[in-house]
Amino acid sequence: MSAEVSPIADDADEPEALGEERIIHIEPHQAGERLDKTLADLLADVSRARLQALIAAGALTFEGAPISDGAHKAQPGDYRLLIPPPTPAEPKPEAIPLTVLFEDAHLIVVDKAAGMAAHPAPGTYSGTLVNALLHHCGASLSGVGGVARPGIVHRLDKDTSGVMVAAKSDAAHAGLSALFAAHDIERVYIALTRGAPSPIKGTITGQIGRSPNDRKKMAILRAGGREAITHYIVKTVYGPAAKPLAATVSCQLETGRTHQIRVHLASKGAPVLGDATYGSGPVAAPIREAIAEAGLTRQALHAAVLGFVHPITGERLRFETPLPADMADLQTLLAKL
Repeated sequence: MSAEVSPIADDADEPEALGEERIIHIEPHQAGERLDKTLADLLADVSRARLQALIAAGALTFEGAPISDGAHKAQPGDYRLLIPPPTPAEPKPEAIPLTVLFEDAHLIVVDKAAGMAAHPAPGTYSGTLVNALLHHCGASLSGVGGVARPGIVHRLDKDTSGVMVAAKSDAAHAGLSALFAAHDIERVYIALTRGAPSPIKGTITGQIGRSPNDRKKMAILRAGGREAITHYIVKTVYGPAAKPLAATVSCQLETGRTHQIRVHLASKGAPVLGDATYGSGPVAAPIREAIAEAGLTRQALHAAVLGFVHPITGERLRFETPLPADMADLQTLLAKL
């Protein structure tokens, strides 16, 4: 939920926090002094020492060219400074209830609730799946994912529900990572969409990378990005058959890029209902009323199926979970249209 995507990316992943980009315009009369001093004078909340460290790390550019020495003379024009997000503190165990579908000495499979982030990140340092796993698994959780992401092999958006697997041993972490990298994982998502993609069955492809217009969003790019492949089937349409108001769509991932399903369905003119990021355009009044009655306050996307070969035992595992109450209620209401 990345330089384009993180190595642990799966569909509905949140893009990595990119930090804050500042544009500092230097007028001709402000030029000529040491660059780091001039910038520090213009940025009251960033110290000169901090600026020097950021410049040394390559975070400053001028007219697109990197600046590596703050001793240079300031030039008139626009400087761009990327201030990285603060490093999250080491997550603490929290007694958060988990719906455990499977667990052994090597891995744990859970049905993640909507509203729970996969791991700590800027702005979300507690209440995450990692916090819950640290309490549930204790010291057995794999440390390969790093201090902030122990055990995490793939992610779901905070507001996407469904099946996730986490590693409890380093060997399982390596094995699961290899399966995801080779796309040797069965992953099926259920989406409720505005309108319906056409045709009713197909494959959506396109290179996905960061939107050139909004660095917090992903987009299908003409050049760059990473290959993304989603196979979809429209299971049910709601409203007039000739022009459906909504649909239930099953999506099977061949790749797992950041926000893949949400971007791909939006590209077909059928964004996921409740998706504030990619669901541009108003929904029909009956759909809006159904969303409110169902209490849906997030994108209607659920990771329903996760299947893989156990990386240690070789056992074939497959987990399938029903739609959570908000999506199930919305589906019932849509069926009445």
